Amino acid sequence: MKGRRNITEITEFVLLGFSDFPRITALLFIIFLLIYIITLTGNLCLIVLIRMDSHLHTPMYFFLSNLSFIDLCYVTSTVPKLLFNFFQEKQTITFVVCVVQYFFFSLLVTSESCLMTAMAYDRYAAICKPLLYSSIMSPTLCVQMVMGPYMGGFTCSISLNFALLQLHFCGPNVIRHFFSDITQLIHLSCMDSFFTEVMLAILTIVFGIINALVIMIAYVYIILSIMKITSTKGRFKAFNTCASHLTAVSLFYISGVFVYLRSSSGVSSSFERFASMSYIVVTPMLNPLVYSLRNKEIKDAIKRLMKNTGTCQSLRF
Repeated sequence: MKGRRNITEITEFVLLGFSDFPRITALLFIIFLLIYIITLTGNLCLIVLIRMDSHLHTPMYFFLSNLSFIDLCYVTSTVPKLLFNFFQEKQTITFVVCVVQYFFFSLLVTSESCLMTAMAYDRYAAICKPLLYSSIMSPTLCVQMVMGPYMGGFTCSISLNFALLQLHFCGPNVIRHFFSDITQLIHLSCMDSFFTEVMLAILTIVFGIINALVIMIAYVYIILSIMKITSTKGRFKAFNTCASHLTAVSLFYISGVFVYLRSSSGVSSSFERFASMSYIVVTPMLNPLVYSLRNKEIKDAIKRLMKNTGTCQSLRF
């Protein structure tokens, strides 16, 4: 009974966050708050713009609006708790809240990975099979390709959280991160975590590595098709249609892979905690900018919206 009591002793964890930087706590709070506000505003505006402008009712922007929605939820699963903890003397999180937070985090990060794969297929169909694009990317297929990532994310999240619930904690309870990272929890467990580690490895391969490989293969075919275009203008136009997606994919995967390879030991350094912000907060903030700055259709839609708004205001007077 004593051993059992020890196993169930830990009911809450201490999130280290950025508490080891007391001198710049206020500055960090302001920076993360601004990033969070910009992320929410940018993604919400992009969703509303795509919804309101009929010229953007195409498969590409349908996927993009869902990406923005995922990014909104993605940052909200971790950043509000981080901001709240800046004002707490002891940054604690209960085991139940920890599991709930990781459920939504893993669901959304997996959904984003799968959605980026769907978007890569959309770009492949647009560039490699332009004459058949409309028939290939039918409304039914687009809905299925959006529902797939959500279902994949849910399956991955349920599986990981089931494995997480099998762990017991009876020793150190300090999570050296700013959210409930499963790699940290595995190393805090006082029992054999082999099952959880295997589950994490399998799901990382299925939803991470395989998705990345599919995207790479799609872009090999895209590049080969672009190289066959004779005119320089045609090549530039074709490449420009997928440059934004390729940039977003690179930001997401490179930062995510770097952080998780470094944190596989379970020891999160200060540098790795800051680096984690790149794919947890910075990438969702940059996605609307990446898809807007070099996108003529988005710029034209903004101009039409501003023109219509100005017209409506002039009619009132």
